[in-house]
Amino acid sequence: MKFRNRSNLTKIQLDMTPMIDVVFQLIIFFMCTLKVSEPEGDFEISMPLGAPNAAAVSDAQLPPFKVRLQAGADGRLAALTFNGTNLGSGESAFAKLNSEVLRAVNALGAIGKEQQEKQEVEIDSDYNLNYRYIINAIGACSGRMQNGTTVRYISKIKFAPIRQQ
Repeated sequence: MKFRNRSNLTKIQLDMTPMIDVVFQLIIFFMCTLKVSEPEGDFEISMPLGAPNAAAVSDAQLPPFKVRLQAGADGRLAALTFNGTNLGSGESAFAKLNSEVLRAVNALGAIGKEQQEKQEVEIDSDYNLNYRYIINAIGACSGRMQNGTTVRYISKIKFAPIRQQ
């Protein structure tokens, strides 16, 4: 068996520099096109943990604003109340809720900015209420959009313990 020109066979060496350049260009491209935006629907919500301990007494806090959502037989909103004031039902009730929360927050702002930041909203809803009404209430209590920017009213929203069916 005769081998031909065995000494001329050389291995082809790959130059990795262009491949690394392409990788870095892709990384720079994705970094430049990344748009950081505020996540939609990001609510600071405190779910109830159960019955509160009598021994666990915190510092003097303002009582939370109470939002009560009552459901009809078909799961629709029958009545919406804010601190005992009936605001009606339907989509107009959420606009009234938004204005009532704004009025209450502005009244707290006169006391002090730190009191305004500590204020909470407690949402108490019936078991069979459609979920979209709860989301509408959260949106009405947390703030509104004005000229493309979010105006925050209250960022601390919690839920009352679930009522029995």
